[in-house]
Amino acid sequence: MSFVQGLDRYFAVLSNDQKARYLIAKEKSLLDRKIEIADDILQSCHFCERHCGVNRQAKEVGYCGINAISRYASEFLHHGEEPELVPSHTIFFVGCTFACVYCQNWDIANRFVTGTPLLPERMAETITMRNYQGAKNVNFVGGEPTPHLHSILRIMNACNVNTPMVWNSNMYCSSDTMDLLRGVIDVYLADFRYGNDGCAEKYSNVKDYWSITTRNFMSAWQDAEVILRHLVLPNHLECCTKPIVNWVAYHMPNIRFNLMFQYTPHYKAHQYPELNRSLRYDERTRALEIVRDAGLKNLV
Repeated sequence: MSFVQGLDRYFAVLSNDQKARYLIAKEKSLLDRKIEIADDILQSCHFCERHCGVNRQAKEVGYCGINAISRYASEFLHHGEEPELVPSHTIFFVGCTFACVYCQNWDIANRFVTGTPLLPERMAETITMRNYQGAKNVNFVGGEPTPHLHSILRIMNACNVNTPMVWNSNMYCSSDTMDLLRGVIDVYLADFRYGNDGCAEKYSNVKDYWSITTRNFMSAWQDAEVILRHLVLPNHLECCTKPIVNWVAYHMPNIRFNLMFQYTPHYKAHQYPELNRSLRYDERTRALEIVRDAGLKNLV
């Protein structure tokens, strides 16, 4: 008796209710199941490592300031990302899990821009249009995409074009979020900002940054392509840039590494004298020296 014949016999002896449940389960994809899990998490939210535990489906909001209704500030073909990604269809979500004192998108991150309510099916249609216009990928950014995971999974499920999915994130996701992203994200465009927990807490109000971020980088590295971004901060070469570069060189030596020198003091940076200026030439030189000494060669 063949395997198919065995299934037919098994199905024949089921009750009508059992048959219905079997067919529903059979029709559900892995992505459908991920959406269900994300909806469950919303009821005691821990998409990020703050673990606020609020019921966003009941219109409660956590640190990110977002309830169950995702909103986005803008979407367009972006030509300012890494060369291999452009043109990139970027979707800028409202809200953030960080509170960076120098945030250049502070109006979006802090929800001063209220944004447009997101309808996954409508956004999937927009993704199709941008794909026809030449987009190489869909780039979920913000703010921060993490609070919008439930909506992003629905967008993916509604898409009818085969296009790479880019997770453009601060990587402060929970382990459950990383599990839900596994197998559906093609590229992690990921920030690695601080080389220690002290700087992370002082400038972005996050705890246990190093252990959480390195854990998530290793998870991403094992699952998909990773482009790592490090924004060099003034006066933070030895405490942040060097530890990050050395860790990356040891754990992910062939990663695409983008050493970013475009820091400018935005938002509340004027309240922190050590951050209230652009980078000096000698700091740029020192950052390149750190990268060279560590042996990182695959630079963007």
